[in-house]
Amino acid sequence: MADKKTVKLVITGILSVVVAGAIAYGAYQGNNPVTAGQKGTQAGDDGLIPIRTISQTACGSTPWVVTDQLGFFKEEGLKVVYTGDTQPNQIIPSVLNGNNDVSGAHPNSLAVAIAGGAKIKGVVKSGIDPLPEQDPKLRHMNWYINPNVTPQIKNFADLNKLEGRIKFSIITNNQCSDFLANAIADHNRVPRDKIEWVTMPDVQAVQALKQGLVTVGGVHPPFYKLMEDAGMVKIADSLDAGFGQAGGVGYYYFTTDFIEKNPEVIRKFARAITKGQKWANEHPEEARKMTEDWIKVPVSATHYYAGDTDISPEMVKPWIEDLENAGVIPKGKVRVEDLVDLNVVYGK
Repeated sequence: MADKKTVKLVITGILSVVVAGAIAYGAYQGNNPVTAGQKGTQAGDDGLIPIRTISQTACGSTPWVVTDQLGFFKEEGLKVVYTGDTQPNQIIPSVLNGNNDVSGAHPNSLAVAIAGGAKIKGVVKSGIDPLPEQDPKLRHMNWYINPNVTPQIKNFADLNKLEGRIKFSIITNNQCSDFLANAIADHNRVPRDKIEWVTMPDVQAVQALKQGLVTVGGVHPPFYKLMEDAGMVKIADSLDAGFGQAGGVGYYYFTTDFIEKNPEVIRKFARAITKGQKWANEHPEEARKMTEDWIKVPVSATHYYAGDTDISPEMVKPWIEDLENAGVIPKGKVRVEDLVDLNVVYGK
C-alpha cells in the first residue's frame, strides 16, 4: 500500500489536472462574447449586479442566507444568483471556468489549487473559530465516536487503543477536516498514518458512525444536534487543534481576473457579506433558524463568523505550513500574498 505522502502527492496531481482543465476552459470562455467578469458586472433590469455562486446548501450557508434574505446584498446594489448544487471538488473549477463568480474555502484548499495554477484569491474572511470563552457549540468542528461500537474510547488520545487504521469521515481532502484532525492527532500522539479518510457529506457522517462504517465522525455545527440526538459522544473540537481563531478561518474567493476588473464589486460584496456575518453572530437563534429552514436539516448552531473585512493574513500561515510539512505542496510554492488579496477591500 502506498504511504500517506505518496497518496497525497497523487491527490495533488489529480487536483492539478482538474484545475488545469478548468483554466483551459476558462480561457476558452474568455474568447467568447460573455465572460465571467462581464456577467458579474452588468446590472440587470432591476439595477442590481448579479453575483453567481453555488446553491449554498451545506454548513457554511448562513452568511449567504442572512445577507440575502435581510437585504444586505441589495443595499450594496448586488443580488445573488444560485447556480445549483456542485460537488466539493468541482467548486473551484466552477469559479475558474466562469460558471460561478465566487465561493468560499479554507486556506489549504485554495493553496493546493493555486499551487496547481489556479488564478484565484481570497478577498474577505468567512468563518473563524470563536474565542475559548464563547459558546462551544459555535466551534468550527466536533469529532464524535459511537459508544456502542467503541465504548473504550473516552477521548481523542484513546484512539491509540484501537488496532490498525481508524476511519475518519471527511468532506474532501485538504480542507478543515483533515487539517484540524491531524493537528489534534499530533497533540494526542496519535500517528497521522493511523488515520484513514472516508469521503462523505457531514449529513451522511451521522449515519455512517451509527452503522459503524467509520470510527470517528467529524462534522460542523449544523450537524452537532444530529450527532447528539443519535447518542454519539464528542471526543474533540476545533479548539483542541491549537490554532485559535485561525482554526476555523475561510475566505471568499474570486478569480484574479474578476478582482482586477471589478474591484468596486468586490468591495460591495465584502461589505455586504461581513454585515450579514456580524448580524448572524449577534442573532444566533434567528440565524440558526434561517439556516435550518434553508438546508432543511435540524441545526443546533451556526458557524461563528468574522465581523470585519480585515483579510488577517497571519491566519493563513499555519494552513500553508501544514501542506508543506506533509509534502502536499513544495515549500515556498504558495505565499500568503498568493492566497489572499491584501489590498482590494481597502481600495489600495
